[in-house]
Amino acid sequence: MPSIVTWIRQCDEHWFALIFNRYPHLTVHNARTHPVDLGQMDALMLTGGGDISRSFLRQPIAQPSLIVDTDCERDEWEFNAANKILLSGKPILAICRGLQVLNVAMGGTLHIDIPGHDNAERANIQSLRHSSKAIHRFAAVNSSHHQALERLADGVEVEAWSASDGIVEQARIRSHPYAIGVQYHPERAALYLPLFADFFDRVRKGR
Repeated sequence: MPSIVTWIRQCDEHWFALIFNRYPHLTVHNARTHPVDLGQMDALMLTGGGDISRSFLRQPIAQPSLIVDTDCERDEWEFNAANKILLSGKPILAICRGLQVLNVAMGGTLHIDIPGHDNAERANIQSLRHSSKAIHRFAAVNSSHHQALERLADGVEVEAWSASDGIVEQARIRSHPYAIGVQYHPERAALYLPLFADFFDRVRKGR
C-alpha cells in the first residue's frame, strides 16, 4: 500500500481526514505524532501552519517580530524531508506554508509580511492568472497567508499568481517528476479535489 508522509497540525487534521477518507488504499503518516522512516515513504505532503523559523530562512530579516507562530521541531523535520524527497524524485504536494518551505529549501526567499492575503475571519478569495503550462487552473482560490514567495529558487516555475498583486499562488519544480506547490488551502473546499486526485494518482503509479 502506498505511503505518504506529512506533518499536520492537530487543528488541521479534520480537513485532511475528509480528503484521506476518499483514498483508503493510501497510508498517511503524520510525523507530528510518531517517528517515520523517510526511506520507506512513497511521497511527501507539506501542509499549512505557522511561519518558518528565522534560523532556516536564507535572507536578512529587518523586522523579526513579523515572524510568528514558529515551530523549530517541525522546521527541522520538514526541511530534512523536503531535501531527501527532492533528491529521490518522489512526488511532492506542498500546501501554503509547504510551498514556502519548498522554495526556501531550494534556495529561495520569502516576503515576510504581505497585505491583503490573510483574513482571520474568513478566507480571502484571490482571482488568479495562469501560465500556459499550468495543469490545474482555478479561477479564484481561498488565500489565507501573510507570507509568500519572493525570490524564486532555481527550478521553481510559477503556474498561477494573484491577479491583484502578482503574489505566487501556484508553482512547480521544473526538473522534478512531480512536485507542485500551492499557496492556497485546497483541503478546505471540494473545488480543489482534482489537485489531490492528481497527486494521489502519481503516488500510486510511482510506487
